[in-house]
Amino acid sequence: MPSETKQNDRGDARAAAVRDRATWIRRKALTMIRAAGQGHPGGDMSSADILATLYFDVLRYDATQPNDPARDRFVMSKGHCTGALYAALAGAGYFPEAELETYLQPRSRLNGHPNRTYLPGVETNTGPLGHGLPVAVGIAVAGQIDKAGYRVFALTGDGELQEGSMWEAAMFAGHRGLGNLTAIVDRNGLQQGAPTERTNALEPLADKWRAFGWEVVEIDGHDHGELLDTLSAPATPRSKPLCVIASTIKGRGISFMENQASWHHGVPSEAQFAQAMAELGSVA
Repeated sequence: MPSETKQNDRGDARAAAVRDRATWIRRKALTMIRAAGQGHPGGDMSSADILATLYFDVLRYDATQPNDPARDRFVMSKGHCTGALYAALAGAGYFPEAELETYLQPRSRLNGHPNRTYLPGVETNTGPLGHGLPVAVGIAVAGQIDKAGYRVFALTGDGELQEGSMWEAAMFAGHRGLGNLTAIVDRNGLQQGAPTERTNALEPLADKWRAFGWEVVEIDGHDHGELLDTLSAPATPRSKPLCVIASTIKGRGISFMENQASWHHGVPSEAQFAQAMAELGSVA
């Protein structure tokens, strides 16, 4: 039986590895946005730690067999944050890292919104908000019917939760007792143009999910240890779907972007790009 110290060291090593991959995702996403002249850096930065945790530790998949029936499924419901998603997919081996240089270019497979017809590793097309979680619920229902062992994860934006389709899906998932489903809310508190609570208040958000029959965990969405502990927890014998409300910072890691709704979309100038890359640091 490993000692508690050795177990903690192993956990620290996992968290450090995920942290490095998150930094890599942020740097890649920002480089892609700068080169393309468009993108959604605020949400890319807030979601990078979540994506790094999933793709480089938690998800069970074989990038050489993207349609493996036993794979875990991940749905990027906030489909506009493709800079971070594509970086994670390339880092996971779904396609060559060099292809990231084609982001948003004519005939590139790396569209502004993910398209499963073009790109391996994309489970479903997402773009108009409110679509991803409903599809993830359908995938989880199929797994429940087939008694399959795969898990389903969906990453949603908090502004996206103002869509009625999200709550229809949440209600049905609770009714079905989809223990194989985890919804992660990137709770950065901002949407295009304004705070979520000023646009259409979501609080008390945790109570809403519980009322729809979900287990709810609230965590720091930039704490890699918390992310690993929460997202690695086994789905069985869970009898309810799990909602992870991850408190995040829009534009995380870049001082002039942090907590600024104006960086929901936008492109840094040459000077801003240099500052941002310096602040993000390098991968150890």
